[in-house]
Amino acid sequence: MKKAWKRAVAMTTAFILLVSGCSGKENDSRGKGETGAEAGEKREDVIVVMGPSSEPEAGFDPAYGWGAGEHVHEPLIQSTLTVTTPDLKIGYDLATDMEVSEDGLVWTVKLRDDAVFTDGERLTAEDVAFTYNTLKDTSSVNDFTMLDRAEARDDTTVVFYMARPYSIWPYTMAVTGIVPEHAYGPDYGEKPIGSGRYMLKQWDRGQQIILEANPDYYGESPKMKKVTILFMEEDGAFAAVRSGQADLAYTAAAYSDQTIPGYELLAFQTVDNRGFNLPAVEAGAHGGNDFTGDVNVRRAVNLGLNRQQMIDNVLNGYGSPAYSVCDKMPWYNEAAKVEWDPQAAKELLEEAGWKEGTGGIREKDGVPAAFTLMYPAGDSVRQALAADTANQLREIGIEVKTEGVGWDVAYDRAIREPLMWGWGAHTPMELYNIYHRAPGEEYAKYSPYGNDQVDRYMDEALACGDLEESYELWKKAQWDGDGGIIQQGDIPWVWLVNLDHLYWASKELKVAEQKLHPHGHGWSIVNNVDQWEWRRDGEN
Repeated sequence: MKKAWKRAVAMTTAFILLVSGCSGKENDSRGKGETGAEAGEKREDVIVVMGPSSEPEAGFDPAYGWGAGEHVHEPLIQSTLTVTTPDLKIGYDLATDMEVSEDGLVWTVKLRDDAVFTDGERLTAEDVAFTYNTLKDTSSVNDFTMLDRAEARDDTTVVFYMARPYSIWPYTMAVTGIVPEHAYGPDYGEKPIGSGRYMLKQWDRGQQIILEANPDYYGESPKMKKVTILFMEEDGAFAAVRSGQADLAYTAAAYSDQTIPGYELLAFQTVDNRGFNLPAVEAGAHGGNDFTGDVNVRRAVNLGLNRQQMIDNVLNGYGSPAYSVCDKMPWYNEAAKVEWDPQAAKELLEEAGWKEGTGGIREKDGVPAAFTLMYPAGDSVRQALAADTANQLREIGIEVKTEGVGWDVAYDRAIREPLMWGWGAHTPMELYNIYHRAPGEEYAKYSPYGNDQVDRYMDEALACGDLEESYELWKKAQWDGDGGIIQQGDIPWVWLVNLDHLYWASKELKVAEQKLHPHGHGWSIVNNVDQWEWRRDGEN
């Protein structure tokens, strides 16, 4: 590993010198917090390293995934109507007030009147309506099927007419950046104009993005005036901080036992979870699995897994146990939590007729208690979690074969065999997308499962006229005291861990407090980069 690391250091240093034009002297001072400033002055720039997959392939156009999709974050270049607060509820950005009609079909949003785009044009409700109508018609990532149309009532009032009630609309508004009607076109993603905290100064594809503070931003002026984001693989990111070429860089648990002079390891809690589906019906024409189709088998699997052991073994301690796809969120039902109980798991299997057989693997009517657990090929964490799952379930008499597969076959095979997934978002729609059946469909999208009552609770939650009240309906969909999707209910998915997002950061850098990160180890870290700052000498 040492030789590989030395090569990574050399390549990383050359790369940063090439793309940033820095001199060797400036690089030497970077670790002291003096780059581009006289000694004693506080820096106002920061260099952040993200993984290559974080680079927005289609650019900075909300219609093509910027700010949404798998790596949900708050757009830095565009403003949004709302934001999520530290407790994952809703606050305002461009919006100053909003109300929803009693039937949930009309949302009226009032806007601030002092927002301007970086080309000097004022942002009005016409731009908001244009953005949403455009995304409804063209977006390849966002789901806007719930929206019928958006209209500007006047310069500071936009009205959303919904195709169906959608109580969690404010969560969609929190990740939808507003674009200017007068300056929107095919090349917008490469040359974005927004009204947010930062402007895109430079984009070298495959290498770096440079953001500069927007001097006309209506909010508090960013403390960090320049943000450079480099895209590197894990070994390159590690080499960048080892050589003092970056101020903050993402890293993996495998590097967490290292020590880097001048840097500290930061760990942020997430709802970036890992777990696997258990096809909840017996094998048939539309999928299913005869073994996992038995609810007692699914309950036994859930009880037979020591999540903390997985965190220690696979994540070097950097994670938290997961019991649902929405742990710690306002709509999480705490009844989902279970304690590791291998003895109870064995008893459930016994009751289901799975008796101890040859080599400790249980059998029923000559059939072994076994299934294949797939994981995405090339994902070392999911592979390790699958292996740990197999080892632990063998202790209760279940044989698990692990198999790395490509996504080209994973979705189709998951209707018959469990697959190790990654989920987690700042919206209850994550629950809906995993467990709810589409109209006319027999089963949910990602794994064969269906429950009329669970669907009804989710439908009622979306139709609810009050966002806070809807949280209780989402909780009931998980467990209402009689049925649901958790251990006491149908348990069609087993959740294992929430990964901590790890970063090496300069000890001189004060990273602002982070809210719970969603799925994706990328842009969430810089959601509040405008609030970061450098410590002066002697400052804690």
